[in-house]
Amino acid sequence: MKKISSLLALSITTGILCGVWTGVSGAVGLLGWAGFAGCTTYFATGKHGVAGLKNAIIPNLAGVICGMTIITLGNFFPVWGNIGIWSGIISFVICIITKFKLFSFTPGTFLGCFVTFAAGGDWKLLVPSIIIGAFLGWACDTSGAWLYRIVSGNGKEELD
Repeated sequence: MKKISSLLALSITTGILCGVWTGVSGAVGLLGWAGFAGCTTYFATGKHGVAGLKNAIIPNLAGVICGMTIITLGNFFPVWGNIGIWSGIISFVICIITKFKLFSFTPGTFLGCFVTFAAGGDWKLLVPSIIIGAFLGWACDTSGAWLYRIVSGNGKEELD
């Protein structure tokens, strides 16, 4: 009898949990799409558990700060083209801070920055959405591994 693959187990639990997130997020006033950004960042780190959460949440939040900085400076200095100037300066900052381990996942910082623009600068709504999204990624990852262990029985994936 062919056993379930780890990818199939992850896909099943991810489908269920992301469907629940989509249904619940709007009902409780959160940004569903921003949650998916946090979930995506978790998976993109390539790490699991606490390491994946830390490598997703910290850069995402740094990105939110960067995005808010661009928006604030752009509003404070209302000159044509200033958003481009501030975006360039902050993009430099996002890249240079990768020398610090906490901010070494640069795509997570850029993602946090651009979702801030997508949220219209509403960081109070964005921050909980993106953090819960990172935990959604962790829950998908953990539950997929759990389902795989339960169904496979031996903890080793069979090759197709």
